Amino acid sequence: MAAQSLMHMRNLGLRSCKWLEEVGIHNDGELRQCGAVKAYLKVKEAGLHPSLNLLYALEGAITNRRWTELSEEARNQLLDKLDHRSAA
Repeated sequence: MAAQSLMHMRNLGLRSCKWLEEVGIHNDGELRQCGAVKAYLKVKEAGLHPSLNLLYALEGAITNRRWTELSEEARNQLLDKLDHRSAA
């Protein structure tokens, strides 16, 4: 299966795609391989200022659902992973 542009993924707009490309994530396969938390941290560590909505949007893009449909449990799991990775 050929890699698709980030713009074709659910939840990702122009700014999100630009940020991801700035940190070396150029297509859906690279985003899936990286994962939402690591991709979010790459954007943040690049000096950009994403809100947590980007984290949720990335997870939604990877799982092909609207970010607003992520359950509270799914959001909390993402935040736990984010806290764990940030502390490491």
